[in-house]
Amino acid sequence: MKSKRNLTRFTYESTAFQGWRLCISRGGATFTKYFSDKSYGGGRKSLKAAETALEDIKATVSKSRLVEGKLSDATVKKVDKILAKA
Repeated sequence: MKSKRNLTRFTYESTAFQGWRLCISRGGATFTKYFSDKSYGGGRKSLKAAETALEDIKATVSKSRLVEGKLSDATVKKVDKILAKA
């Protein structure tokens, strides 16, 4: 499986973690979450969970307004909730 925009695949044999990392920066805020193959039941399932979370984040951020060029605190909290549920 290849990495995609905002999603990076980690498959290093020398580490205990194998899975996907979601990382997106918008409006002065960076959001990161790791989706482990072990937790989600395999590489394809962890990728699907990461893609779903990414789409939800993009939808939330696109509807939000900027305050002094940055995301509002309410938007950051919404995205944090999305990542916590994922």
